[in-house]
Amino acid sequence: MQVSANFSFHVEPERDLVRITMGGLFGPDDIQGFLAARVLAHAQLVCPRNAHLTLTDLREMKIQPQEMVGAFQGVLGTPEYRSRKLAFVIGRTLARSQLLRALSGRGAYCFDTFAEAEAWLFSESDEAPLRVAS
Repeated sequence: MQVSANFSFHVEPERDLVRITMGGLFGPDDIQGFLAARVLAHAQLVCPRNAHLTLTDLREMKIQPQEMVGAFQGVLGTPEYRSRKLAFVIGRTLARSQLLRALSGRGAYCFDTFAEAEAWLFSESDEAPLRVAS
């Protein structure tokens, strides 16, 4: 059973795509490490600022303390790293409800599979998909 935080970034500059995998239980030091890794990941993009897409895998994310939910709201709200479109793949856990609170109107969507998430990310529409995971 995984408890400690982990994260990784994989950048596909040719697709303007940042893939993030996050799991475990985050603390303030983990958030700082995540922010530093995000700077390095975004430096690999060749598209204009805020023109990239982000796909985040949160299937292994644990329920976070309220302090960390607030910290993630700040992470998501940083304008210089804001994605053109943002999709999450997340299991049916209580962490999903925390994510939805952290997003607070961000215009991101949650999906059950990577295929669904990528189909929406690379579609022409910014509108909500017909079926969004709940």
